[in-house]
Amino acid sequence: MTLTLGLASLFLAFLCAIYGAVVALIAAPRKATAWVESARNAAMLTWPLITLAALSIIIMLVKGQYDVEYVTHVSSRAMPWYLKVTALWGGQAGSLLFWSWLMSAFTSAAMLRRWDRDRSMMPYVIAASMITLAFFLSLSLFVENPFQRLWQNEITGEIGPALLQPANSSLFTPLDGNGLNPLLRHPGMIIHPPMLYLGFVSFIIPYAFAIAALATGRTDDEWIRTTRRWTLVAWLFLSLGLILGGRWAYDVLGWGGYWGWDPVENAALLPWLTGTAFLHSVMIQEKRGMLKVWNMILIISTYSLVILGTFLTRSGVLSSVHAFAQSAIGPLFFAFIGITFAISMGLLFHRWDSLKSETQLDSLLSREAAFLLNNLLFLGVAFATLWGTLFPIISELVTGQKVTVGPPFYNQVNGPLLAAIVLLMGVAPLVAWRKASARSLGRLMWIPAVLTLVALVAFYLLGARSFGALLGYGIATFVGLTTLSEFARGVRARMRLGENPALALINLAARNRRRYGGYVIHLGVVVMAFGVVGSYMFQQETQATLNRGETLSLGGFTMKFDSVAQFNTDDRREVTRATVSVFDAGGSPVGVLHPRRDFFLDSGQPMTIPGVRSTLGEDFYVLLVDWQPISSNSATFKIYVNPLINLVWWGGIIFIIGTLVAAWPDAAEEKRYVSAPAGVATRSVGAD
Repeated sequence: MTLTLGLASLFLAFLCAIYGAVVALIAAPRKATAWVESARNAAMLTWPLITLAALSIIIMLVKGQYDVEYVTHVSSRAMPWYLKVTALWGGQAGSLLFWSWLMSAFTSAAMLRRWDRDRSMMPYVIAASMITLAFFLSLSLFVENPFQRLWQNEITGEIGPALLQPANSSLFTPLDGNGLNPLLRHPGMIIHPPMLYLGFVSFIIPYAFAIAALATGRTDDEWIRTTRRWTLVAWLFLSLGLILGGRWAYDVLGWGGYWGWDPVENAALLPWLTGTAFLHSVMIQEKRGMLKVWNMILIISTYSLVILGTFLTRSGVLSSVHAFAQSAIGPLFFAFIGITFAISMGLLFHRWDSLKSETQLDSLLSREAAFLLNNLLFLGVAFATLWGTLFPIISELVTGQKVTVGPPFYNQVNGPLLAAIVLLMGVAPLVAWRKASARSLGRLMWIPAVLTLVALVAFYLLGARSFGALLGYGIATFVGLTTLSEFARGVRARMRLGENPALALINLAARNRRRYGGYVIHLGVVVMAFGVVGSYMFQQETQATLNRGETLSLGGFTMKFDSVAQFNTDDRREVTRATVSVFDAGGSPVGVLHPRRDFFLDSGQPMTIPGVRSTLGEDFYVLLVDWQPISSNSATFKIYVNPLINLVWWGGIIFIIGTLVAAWPDAAEEKRYVSAPAGVATRSVGAD
């Protein structure tokens, strides 16, 4: 019953998506309001229907209905209930359904908003979003159906999945399932994939409005203003997904780090890069009426990279520690990306003349020029990352051999570009719109510059002697100081009105959330930059096999191997857990750690869990390596000292707080927007 209900709901949702897209496209040129309303209702109906389908899968996972192939593949009796629920996105078929569910939720929410200003665009918004949803639902129905059951051929004994009962077969129900991939059992994986998926699907809303603007010829700023908050929400979730993914990698993968330029990591980073460029460049369009074509290209690229990222994650076309599935969905994804990109670019070329800039760049020393340079740098990082990610596929097509690109390529190419982006982050807010003078810019920069030089001397005396580290710390310090100086200028201005410093700061942020939320984001990036430079430039590592009682020293710490124990757990893990004592440079004990190796008996997969002694200054990170034999008397350890690595996580928290401030609804701004005539651009140079 549960399976039938879920499958029927999925099929009906697919029909609704198709109906909504087709009726919306038919109704748009005829301005048939009733048809558009019908398409809208169909679009909104997809969410409850896909919710029913997703709940059906969850119920079968929790109940252990092992005659369903997907349940057998990702669940087992020993798994706790919450992991059985998260197994919905732990496998190929379930994750595609989960993707569709999130997208239908966002689309339905977009359908609930007031249409008064965007009535002409809404049919195309419905069509663009429903076509995307229908594509993913078609994958769930016809390629990766999570409702397939297991059937055993009564003649040959072979067992295989099918939606309908094959001839000469009977239902096969295994006694237990395979269980979830061990790497997906970390608590971070409960949150990380949903955040990433939310970031992916919510970028489809601004894309759909952009396509609607091109289709209707409404190439003013309306679609940008309508989708500004949607874009920030998408960016917030994608940022959260990336940060949580880094934390998961640090805790589970045994890299000793948080970012390895893995293809699937890159797949999530790519739309974030173009989305970040878009968030900056739309400000130029809103303020100066420039870069209209550029903004369209950026949002179309972001949408295409979202679909490409989903394809790379789910198809298994690239080798990755994050790719948990092998599937034949690749050609379908390629076809969909190609068709949607071609249609999008066709519409863009059709409206090219109406997208010409209203003004010209007045000076290379202006905020517009700084933002444009910021965009080019972001796209430079995106291109290098895309090239490195796809290079194995390209090399295999050309030479027949799959050649991968390692972290050194990304570090050498992207490192300078990212440093330039961070530096520009500190300079751009000081530059005036239209035209700035070197003198006025120097007046704003000289105090942060002098303080940065003082800080560099301090860093040098504290032991940071390499050029790269000093350059990184110098850039981060300068950007932090210039950003704080912007807060100080604003607070001083408000204090002249009689407000005390605390009230002035609160009012300052509340009255221009977008601007000061952005500055908080910049401060988060600065804190993260200190963490990245410290952990990348000064990381230390060593490895040794120790007998019980022997010690190993690194970075001012000494580790003593105390004991090792092996035992089995109720969830069918064979655990090998070491106990080590950690001492500081003075010989005083600072902690006892338990690095361990889990071997999952059902899946035959190992997982290495580090023992970490963590402070704000550094992490002492111990791995019980699994490629060396372990006995009760000896074991091999790999240890890292990661300076300042926790600043990466704290910077991430500040980053997210800033995004929330920037995205938080402003009732006064909303009122001004609603009262303004539709299609009328209101430029406010200097307000931001």
